[in-house]
Amino acid sequence: MNNTLIQILKTDIKQNLRSKSFWLYSAFLALFIAVMFGTGITESQVVGFVGLSRLMITFMQVSMVILPIYVLISTVRSVVGERENGVLEYLLSLPISFSNYYWAKFFGRFLVIYIPVFLAFLGAAFWGMFKNLDVPWDLFVLYSALLAVMVFFFLGLSMFLSTVSKSQEMALSTAFIIWLFLVAFMDIILIGMLLKFRINPEIVIGASLLNPLQVFRTGSLILFDPKLTVMGPVSYYILDTVSRTTFLIYALLYPFIMGLIFAILGNRYFKTHDVV
Repeated sequence: MNNTLIQILKTDIKQNLRSKSFWLYSAFLALFIAVMFGTGITESQVVGFVGLSRLMITFMQVSMVILPIYVLISTVRSVVGERENGVLEYLLSLPISFSNYYWAKFFGRFLVIYIPVFLAFLGAAFWGMFKNLDVPWDLFVLYSALLAVMVFFFLGLSMFLSTVSKSQEMALSTAFIIWLFLVAFMDIILIGMLLKFRINPEIVIGASLLNPLQVFRTGSLILFDPKLTVMGPVSYYILDTVSRTTFLIYALLYPFIMGLIFAILGNRYFKTHDVV
């Protein structure tokens, strides 16, 4: 990274650190971990998993709901908001390239969003060690990677929407509709398609695995339950088609690649259109 990008990155991070929403977000993650320990979730057992493994899967399932909507709402207004406030016009009048500005905003948001999640997760592991619990470090690394690629995907999508949207209201509305669609596409829409149109179940399951949220959900579950018993008959199709390792690689690469594509498209639009 060049010096200009680094300077913009530092400025953007400092600006985010002054935001009350960042500290509320960080405090919520820390409080959630504390509540899970306090309620004795590490002492319960599900499918043979107990201790920190049980806490980790619960944290992942909650993150699947919280992180996407937080990333979308907090990021989708970044570029379009600064354009409406006149800040973007002022910044781009300085000797700053469009790409430097865009990627500094992107990586700054990634660090601000992901680091609190990672630290909360890491804090849970260290607290488990203090409480003499076995820490499954292999699961910790894989879960951390899954969280990172999920944040990366929704961040790329958010930056793209923020660049192409004409107003903050349009950006927020579009982001919320997309989030609702992705959530509904995990179960409600797919079941409806099966019942209404009698579509081949394999086609429906394959389509569902194009949904990054569904990929994240299945990836976190396959680490927790290698046979995916909680997903019922769907597990037979998935595990008969690909191995557990192959699916985990897919769960890590697919959201990352999609997020990168959206981010690159957003940067391309930002450079080639009148965004001021």
